Amino acid sequence: MTLSTTEFPSPATDSPARAELPEIPGGRGRRWVRPGDRFVYVVAAGVVAVLLLFVVVPMAYTAVSSTHGRGAAANYRTFLDGGSSTALLLSVGISLASVLGCGIIGTCLAVAVSRFEFPGRRILEVAALVPMALPPLIGAVSFVLLYSKTGIVPRTLSHWFGVAPADVSVGGVGGVVLVHVLTMYPFFYLPVAAGLAGQDSSLEAAAYNLGAGRIRVWRTVILPMLTPALVSGALVTFMISMASFTAPQLYNVQTLTMQIVATQTGGDQDLAATQATVLAVVSIGFLVAMRWYQGRSLHRSLSKGTQRERTVSRGPMRWVSAGGATVLTLVLLAPILTVVLVSFSVDNSWTTQILPPTYTFANYATLFTDPGSLLPMSVSVQMSLLATAGAVLLGVAAAYVVARWRGPGRTGIDIMTMLPWALPGTVVGLNLVNAFNDPQPSNLGLSLVGTLWILPVAYLVRFVPLVFRSSSAALDTIDPALEEAARSLGAGPLHVLRTVTIPLIAKGIIAGALLAFVDGVGEYVASVVIYPASFPPLSVEIYNRIYSSEFGTAAAYGTLQVALILLVLIAGNALQRGRRGPRHHVMRAT
Repeated sequence: MTLSTTEFPSPATDSPARAELPEIPGGRGRRWVRPGDRFVYVVAAGVVAVLLLFVVVPMAYTAVSSTHGRGAAANYRTFLDGGSSTALLLSVGISLASVLGCGIIGTCLAVAVSRFEFPGRRILEVAALVPMALPPLIGAVSFVLLYSKTGIVPRTLSHWFGVAPADVSVGGVGGVVLVHVLTMYPFFYLPVAAGLAGQDSSLEAAAYNLGAGRIRVWRTVILPMLTPALVSGALVTFMISMASFTAPQLYNVQTLTMQIVATQTGGDQDLAATQATVLAVVSIGFLVAMRWYQGRSLHRSLSKGTQRERTVSRGPMRWVSAGGATVLTLVLLAPILTVVLVSFSVDNSWTTQILPPTYTFANYATLFTDPGSLLPMSVSVQMSLLATAGAVLLGVAAAYVVARWRGPGRTGIDIMTMLPWALPGTVVGLNLVNAFNDPQPSNLGLSLVGTLWILPVAYLVRFVPLVFRSSSAALDTIDPALEEAARSLGAGPLHVLRTVTIPLIAKGIIAGALLAFVDGVGEYVASVVIYPASFPPLSVEIYNRIYSSEFGTAAAYGTLQVALILLVLIAGNALQRGRRGPRHHVMRAT
């Protein structure tokens, strides 16, 4: 018979504090419930309650709504027989093309920056991250201003070489894919660059010494080691592409997200719920498939060799590399430069010219002096701050529960917290509309539709996964023994969380909060479905100005939006660098 220390605690090894803990009878033997565990259960109850109210129940409402009206069979038959099924296939095709394009550009750029030394490499390395500062709507607008039939590039080529603008312009599905590829490739670039930086050069050296060629080394050694980074990039890119609304709207491509908004605007709520349910199932299915693929095998280096030095470009290749880096840097900076340039143009004055013919500071003067013009920015900033505060509380609490939960159920909390990341913004917005349209017991009597409060709730739901994942990554690096040591000295669970755990994971919390706030300021996809008419967020106001042909004012709004995002990112990085490192916190905790 095997004796378990859980069943028969040893007096020699158990501390007096442990022996005084209350017991819970039942099952085999006895199980000690520590104060820290009870604290985790209390926090878990609050986290689950909030997730059920704002994530699970709204999603269930949408799924149930898809069976109302004509009935489930009729609604889904209408989906298959109408244009919705074609829109779904188009969305999936655009998303797969975006994944392929982003994978190629992001991976090649990461390899060039990480493995080679050439003139302009450092500038290119900074420019590669510029798309991260572009909100979705402004990014799409800048590409329309640059590459559409009436854009700067086609008109310039027509003026210089006499080609028809329509022959060199990009529009329709091609325009949507172009916007996606040149704004989403950082989702591949960042993890691949990190993966290359962490690879051990001795693995490649061993393969070369065994007679493998360069292509075979990349195919059998380097790329397999980059599988987690590539899967991560593919997953995020596919999800965001499926959720994309701004680029299809500006290029008039009828993807499923466009269909959902059009159907809801047309008053057919049941069919809109059906479309949203199908889109959510497809997105979640891709998430499960990617996680399965990544989990089939383990890609990890056990060697401890040195990192590979960059290959220095020499001779003619040096100048070719410098020229390529310059062109690529200009291409990456062009969207932001275009928005800034157009922000000084006079509204309705730019018609057939290559560039705006007249310029003025009146656009900015109006924004800063007219209270009505400042309202959209005020709405976006305030709603994002509220949502970020809520996302920090909920995300950190959920991460703490998942990291410290001792029984079954942690996977369920993980899935519930990350579920909004697998749902397009239009689906999140429609879920909240269905769940909080009328007061009822399931929503605690809350009626949020038509009120300003629905915006921070939507932003909270959409961006809490960012804080959750960032905090979880930080918690995974902390030894629970530090918290145990503080509790053994008499500190309560809440005091330990405040003085030990939170300071240790502060950088992770700050990083997630910054991402949540930045994404909230630029949010458009969910906002366009739920915003109250009297309080348009900044992105919605930008689109309204574009629809009214007020490109100068719209670009001025966009420039301020980009500047605000950049300031927040810079301030966040400075704040993170100014904090003391984990070593100081460990010393203080022990």
